[in-house]
Amino acid sequence: MYRIALAWNDKFEVSNSSRIPAIIVVGCGGTGGFAADGLARMLPPNIHLILIDMDRVEERNLNRQSFTAADVGLFKSEALAKRLSGKYQRPVQYSVLPVGAVDLPKGIVVGCVDNGLARQTIADRIHDGQWWVDSGNGTNFGQVLIGNSKVEKLRPSFTADLCVRLPLPTIQQPALLAQTPRQRSCAEAVAADDQSPTINQAMGAMVLEIVRRIIEGTCPWMQLYLDLDAGTLTPTMATPETVSRLTRIKTHKLIEK
Repeated sequence: MYRIALAWNDKFEVSNSSRIPAIIVVGCGGTGGFAADGLARMLPPNIHLILIDMDRVEERNLNRQSFTAADVGLFKSEALAKRLSGKYQRPVQYSVLPVGAVDLPKGIVVGCVDNGLARQTIADRIHDGQWWVDSGNGTNFGQVLIGNSKVEKLRPSFTADLCVRLPLPTIQQPALLAQTPRQRSCAEAVAADDQSPTINQAMGAMVLEIVRRIIEGTCPWMQLYLDLDAGTLTPTMATPETVSRLTRIKTHKLIEK
């Protein structure tokens, strides 16, 4: 079984908390808010938590997102950062600029955005080799995709029992780039039966588990798919064969000899 690893000075090893500078959450609405709360609780003090979101809290967000009436009018990233900092007694940094105007710090990027333009911006600004955990969901289903490289950088991707490179989420599922922003808020979607009232919490928990495993060096997945109707969680393992099927790169060229 292969495990996701990070690169340090051109050497690969299993990730650990002393070598990960930051977790950067892009999008602090439904899934992002729940994921950020779990990360603030879980992360050791030496890993910085950074929240990025340019949207402001509206009253319609209060029932289904991680905000209170006192947050209305504030930037989502600001309100969440201040609350989590006090709640967990740790610094939480935030930015109210669009992700395209931010230099992404080194660390693991957690994408909780709902449209193709935002995902393309992340893909354009992410550092080569920087792991990107992308979350997306529909009515009562969702997926989390893990990747860090363009196709031309994937040779090789596997060494010993470590997976050091995977295609970017937008390469794994190009249809994500065609997604348009939601016309309804999460709360309005729930009221219209277009979204389960628990899907964002479930997706936040999946993101949190993946980040935890990457930090511990025990994450074997490339993709996770959740279906609340069927009650299933289906993984796609990070293997040379899986990457080969997606990219048509021959398997032996993905493995370091």
